[in-house]
Amino acid sequence: MVELTSVPRPDSIGKREFLHDFKQPAVPAVFKTLTASWPARAHWQPDYLRKVAGDIIVPLYDSQPSRGRKHQHAPAAYLSLSEYLDRLDFGENNLRLFFFNFLSAIPELTKDFEYPDIGLKFFRKLPVLFMGGRGSRVQLHFDIDMADIILAHFGGPKRVILFPPDQTPYLYRVPFSFSALFDAGIDPPNYERYPALKQARGYVADLEHGDALYIPPGYWHYVKYQDIGFSLSLRAFPRTPANLSRMIYNLTVVRSIEGLMRKFVGQPWNDRNERRARVKTHRALGLPL
Repeated sequence: MVELTSVPRPDSIGKREFLHDFKQPAVPAVFKTLTASWPARAHWQPDYLRKVAGDIIVPLYDSQPSRGRKHQHAPAAYLSLSEYLDRLDFGENNLRLFFFNFLSAIPELTKDFEYPDIGLKFFRKLPVLFMGGRGSRVQLHFDIDMADIILAHFGGPKRVILFPPDQTPYLYRVPFSFSALFDAGIDPPNYERYPALKQARGYVADLEHGDALYIPPGYWHYVKYQDIGFSLSLRAFPRTPANLSRMIYNLTVVRSIEGLMRKFVGQPWNDRNERRARVKTHRALGLPL
C-alpha cells in the first residue's frame, strides 16, 4: 500500500475551527456530527430510494477507461433507479451512478439534507449523488472545477484515498486528462512498473453511514465501495484567483482539447497520452524509462 495517513476526525466542528484547521491549510477531515440533523441519516437506504425515485432513469458509468473515440464521460448504460438498485443487490460492481444532479430529477431528496454553515459558500444548484456496489472502484482523479467538497456518505462503508496536489509528480497523471494512469493502481499499487508511486504520500478515510468528508480543492481521490453506498456531494466553487483561473483553464482548454482529439484521432491519441504519462513521470524523477 502507498504510504497513507488517517484523515483527522474532530469530534465536532464550527465555522472558525473549520476555516482555521482545515480550509486554510487545505487538510481533509471527516466530520461525524455534520449530518446528525439530516433526514438522510435516517432514511437513505435502498428501499427509501426505490420509493421516492425508483422510476427515474439514471445514467450509469462503468469502471473501465474510455477507449477509441468514446468520450471519457460518456455513460455506459441507462437504467431506472429501481433496476440499478436491484442489480446492486445481486452483486453488480461495475456500473456506478456518478455525479448525478438530482435537483430537478428527484426534488424530494433535497428535503433530506442541509447546507452546513461552516464558512463555505456552496453552489446550491449542484447537489450531486454517487452510488456504487460492493467492490466498485473509482479511478484516481481530481475534480476539474477546483471546488471545496463536502462528501456526505450513507449506506455501507467505503474507503477514500486522497493525495494533495503537490503529490501529482508521483501519480502518473495522463496528459489532457484529470486522471492517473488506470493501470498504475493505488490499491494495490504496481510498484514494479510504476515505481514513482513509492514516493507518494497521502491520506485514507474509511467512511461509515453519516460521515462527511471534506476534500480540499485539487485533491486527488480514489474510491472503493466496500458495500452498497450512496454519497451526496456539496460543492463550493473556487474564489481565490489561482484556483478560479485553474478551473476556467481546465473547463475551457484542457477538456476541449481532449474532447476534440478523442473525437477526431481516437485511440492513437489515448495511446500517446498513456505513454507520455509514464515517460514524463520517470524522466522528471530520474527513473528508468
